[in-house]
Amino acid sequence: MAAKHGIWSSTNFIDAGFLRSSSSSCSTRSCTVSVVCRSSSSSSSSTEIGISQAQLRMVEAFDPKIPLVEAITPPSSWYTDASFLDLEFERVFFRGWQAVGYTEQIERPHDFFTGRLGNVEFVICRDADGDLHAFHNVCRHHASILASGSGKKSCFICPYHGWTYALDGSLLKATRITGIKNFNKDEFRLVPLEVTTWGPFVLVRLDGNPSSQQRGSMKMVGNEWLGSSSNILSTNGVDSSLKHVCRREYSLQCNWKVFCDNYLDGGYHVPYAHGGLASGLNLDSYSTLMYEKVSIQRCEGASAEQSFDRLGSKALYAFVYPNFMINRYGPWMDTNLVVPLTTTKCQVVFDYFLDTSLVDDKAFIERSLEESERVQLEDIALCEGVQRGLESPAYCSGRYAPAVEMAMHHFHCLLHKFLTNV
Repeated sequence: MAAKHGIWSSTNFIDAGFLRSSSSSCSTRSCTVSVVCRSSSSSSSSTEIGISQAQLRMVEAFDPKIPLVEAITPPSSWYTDASFLDLEFERVFFRGWQAVGYTEQIERPHDFFTGRLGNVEFVICRDADGDLHAFHNVCRHHASILASGSGKKSCFICPYHGWTYALDGSLLKATRITGIKNFNKDEFRLVPLEVTTWGPFVLVRLDGNPSSQQRGSMKMVGNEWLGSSSNILSTNGVDSSLKHVCRREYSLQCNWKVFCDNYLDGGYHVPYAHGGLASGLNLDSYSTLMYEKVSIQRCEGASAEQSFDRLGSKALYAFVYPNFMINRYGPWMDTNLVVPLTTTKCQVVFDYFLDTSLVDDKAFIERSLEESERVQLEDIALCEGVQRGLESPAYCSGRYAPAVEMAMHHFHCLLHKFLTNV
């Protein structure tokens, strides 16, 4: 349950950039099952557009058709190969809705925040009329980044040469271009991205170049992003009624999927790694349900004699493919957004929301956040230890515990589906 009750503090934005490095090669390992542990350095193209033979071998080393009770986990190359991360950006992160922030960040006209996912720099803002926009955060003149952080702006002024853009993306001023020919300022608007909201979350799509930014209804977006779990989440306290309390961010020395796998092990590691958290939960009540691109884990709180007021009587942990987690327990909701930085490094952004009746209870908030911080630090140690093990020549693939790790298997099957979908 990686960071289900962890915390972060930060003021501004998600830095999800990544570094590309050449993939390493190694000799074939001795394994009981034939899998691709490391890719070959060869990058010859396969018949599929946009995927190399080496990438294809890594993807196909995991077989989603094998039943869970017999299934082998993905090979270590999924977690250690740089070219595999390149493929994930192209086919996982740059397709479909991606959670990037929360609605309080763009609550009023002129509010904005910025972020980065892979090589895509983006800015989300509300114009003077309150309309929501998203753009590539890149000046059309000489490619400078326009804005940074978050806050309020009446316009975006390029720090390089002063080109100025309205919050609807239109070019207001291009400085010192006297004598220029064949220039139409309408052709130099900021490049738009599709943006919308669902409940308290801000979502963008990086797989298109919309000519307009018309957004569908919350129900339509919810069905596309969350599938049939949308109503379950919205009726179980995942809504806009809570107040954002704080953000905390952590950099982990592990592949982004290690963090997700830890979250999706059905509470398997909790009694061994999180003694304090385990004492506040009735782990015998743990259950897991899978939906199209979402898995939901539920657990009841401990008995009244043991109960932590932070956890309440029940907890719901929702994983939204590919990298977003929503945790609702007691008066709290926290979200965990895990973003790849490199093959072996990720950043996790935690946003904490609280019932409005408790936002002035500083002692309760501080105590709750201290407990959450302890769980997160325990999970960081676990995840970084797993990454070191994945890089060891002793490991290729493992097995699933069928009674508890069904959500993890579901996640791996979704990855395989999207990685093989041209």
